Amino acid sequence: MLNVTIRQLRVFAAVARHLSFSRAAEELHLTAPAVSMQIKDLEDTVGLPLFDRGAKRIGLTISGEYFLLHARRMLASLKDAEDMIARLRGVTAGRLTIGMLSTAKYFVPRLLAGFLRDHPGVEVRLVAGNRQQLVELLQRNEVDLAIMGRPPKELDTRAEPFALHPLAVVAAPEHPLAALPHVPAQLISSEAFIIREPGSGTRNAMEIYFREQRISPPVIMEMTSNETIKQAVIANMGLSFLSLHTVSLELKTGLLRVLELDGLPLLRRWHVVHLHARMLSPAAEAFRYHVLENGEAFLAQHFSHDHAVQAG
Repeated sequence: MLNVTIRQLRVFAAVARHLSFSRAAEELHLTAPAVSMQIKDLEDTVGLPLFDRGAKRIGLTISGEYFLLHARRMLASLKDAEDMIARLRGVTAGRLTIGMLSTAKYFVPRLLAGFLRDHPGVEVRLVAGNRQQLVELLQRNEVDLAIMGRPPKELDTRAEPFALHPLAVVAAPEHPLAALPHVPAQLISSEAFIIREPGSGTRNAMEIYFREQRISPPVIMEMTSNETIKQAVIANMGLSFLSLHTVSLELKTGLLRVLELDGLPLLRRWHVVHLHARMLSPAAEAFRYHVLENGEAFLAQHFSHDHAVQAG
């Protein structure tokens, strides 16, 4: 029960109030799949089903009714923290160093822009790198916060999920597989791939997916830049496994296509991470709160065309 998050309690209370995942999603400005995943994670943590999911409607289980009483009490007691949050929102100065995966650079600056409108006196430094580099930056205490996918198990950190992170295989529109409504995983086993470097979270997710599907496509190129990989795929040099948050513009403009493969998109989560031993400055605490409160809705709004919306 210690792993239950405030967001999960708020989502649970909203679903219980509406007895509808979609209406709760509308109230919270989230996607229905994001609400479903929050409830699933909560039920996994509690160890009991909280909702009966019928063919036409859902209802609270007995355990869900009892849990709702306590959830409402906990949410009510959290209102005492609002004075502190209001003070943090009023931060007028300070320095903040944020580490982010290179994949996250497609949305973190825009998320940061909203924060700086409320905190114009905060001086921010952004550092981009792959997962291994971010772990090293955290270990050396060189960043206040890190925006990353897989939290580092090798460090004592506080890692809080704030949004879904979909990854999939992309191709040029003229690639033969791009015209297929469904692509069996075995069909890509002989296709050339352009991939990220070792130490990259995207590379790790790709390797996990390939192992699960028991395929080993040939690699013709390895790169550290998502932008260079995208250009190579657009030129029809091969396929690639990428975060859908990195190809938003290319999908909108038709320069790339997502292949409809078994088991994809692979849904991971974005986390905001900091060392447990590090006391956050008011500026860092304010930005952490900004990400947790606004990150999921922001990504749902700006990346609503991608497959994360369609995944259950």
